[in-house]
Amino acid sequence: MFLPALHALMQDDHSVSRSFAYSGVLGLAVVGLIGLALSGNVQRGEASDLSNLLSLCLTFILLPLFLAVPFYEAVGNTSFLNAYFEMVSSLTTTGATLFDTPGRLGDSLHLWRGMVGWFGGLLMWVAASAVLAPLNLGGFEVTATAEPGQGDTRLDRFERANVGKRMGQATYVLGPIYVALTAALWLFLVLSGDRPLVAVVHAMSTMATSGISAVNGVQNAGSGLGGEVIIFFFMMFALSRLTFSSDTITTARPGLHHDPEFRLGMLLVLGVPLLLFLRHWLGALEVDQLEEFPSAFAALWGGMFSVLSFLSTTGFESAYWEAARDWSGLGTPGLILLGLSLVGGGVATTAGGVKLLRVYALYLNGQREMERLVHPSSVGGAGARSRRIRRHGAFVAWIFFMLFALSLAAITVILCGLGIGFEPALILSIATLSTTGPLTQVVGDSPIVLIQIGAAAKLVLCAAMVLGRLETLAIIALINPSLWRD
Repeated sequence: MFLPALHALMQDDHSVSRSFAYSGVLGLAVVGLIGLALSGNVQRGEASDLSNLLSLCLTFILLPLFLAVPFYEAVGNTSFLNAYFEMVSSLTTTGATLFDTPGRLGDSLHLWRGMVGWFGGLLMWVAASAVLAPLNLGGFEVTATAEPGQGDTRLDRFERANVGKRMGQATYVLGPIYVALTAALWLFLVLSGDRPLVAVVHAMSTMATSGISAVNGVQNAGSGLGGEVIIFFFMMFALSRLTFSSDTITTARPGLHHDPEFRLGMLLVLGVPLLLFLRHWLGALEVDQLEEFPSAFAALWGGMFSVLSFLSTTGFESAYWEAARDWSGLGTPGLILLGLSLVGGGVATTAGGVKLLRVYALYLNGQREMERLVHPSSVGGAGARSRRIRRHGAFVAWIFFMLFALSLAAITVILCGLGIGFEPALILSIATLSTTGPLTQVVGDSPIVLIQIGAAAKLVLCAAMVLGRLETLAIIALINPSLWRD
């Protein structure tokens, strides 16, 4: 909080600076008192994996209450519920905002939103390795031998006897990578023409896949096409953990080009825009009206950038997305973005959605079932790892997909019962469960004005964002008494 306070002070915005400075001092005092109270409890035992999962869940629910205090005081003319919604959206890397009116928030408040989203992304990176992986949750259950929510006795990523040590190891390994990538992206964006503040917010939101922006999107930034190209390459880190690490093994063969998540992601990034591009191109050949090359390039690039952005659940819209929409000739291209957000990015990344590894497991299972229709007595030639993904992994992935669909239906029905129309309710449900908040602004015929939604609906959306960030299987593990007894 002291960084936004210093930034506001440098801009002579003393009221905002005081809000963050006083809240930061209060936070340090509270944390110090809690630490002092717990320091004498030497008899406490080591926390279990489920206890840490519960702590992670409570972090997304309770921490925004404190993070919203300086935001509420700094804005001044809003309710605390709106500030809480904004902080839940940022911490879960959803990026849906109630304050989308230009000039409503100052630069320091945008910086605070970006920082909260950035720390939320780092939290999920660390939690994926230290909390979710030992419990075979968050996508790890597809390749694991144990049941979701239960530990794998052969797990050797970290020492299972010391959960705190695993958290420290994960932070030590992943933290510097996360900071270095963010700093590099910020530098490239500044060199491309962005203001330093705009560049740092976009850099943080790209690495966290939050889609938070100080200028309502990268299409309004000063870096232009060059900035989009730079962000495009950094968004690829959300397609697979293997883009920066080797601790999430999904294939027996090493190398990023063998990783099924990355290959499936790139197939969508290249294939979907190409289909939209060819749809118009073939029609133009029929009537002998070929577009000029710059228009064709703009349409193709706008499709590629937006597809990767929403597949990674970042939600940035390319400045050339309108050209891609006009080029495709589709009346509702936003449905494509909805589908891409539902698919989501890679396991153990900051991306949300169903995850590419689960989709790949279902694909393998479907491919094998079609082979058995043609040759009922055939024997699959895949290795042990692929057989496990195709059988056990596909079964668990299908269960997760059904739970995701049930959650989507339940939240949509609840929102409709609270007075929201069916189409906006469906968009809001997908945006929150997939942690892709910008969907609310680009998918429908007109943007959804979130600040006009009732208080009860905002609380439902906050719950949906937490559910989408932690995933349904993790919530089931938390409320399953048999797992706590184990």
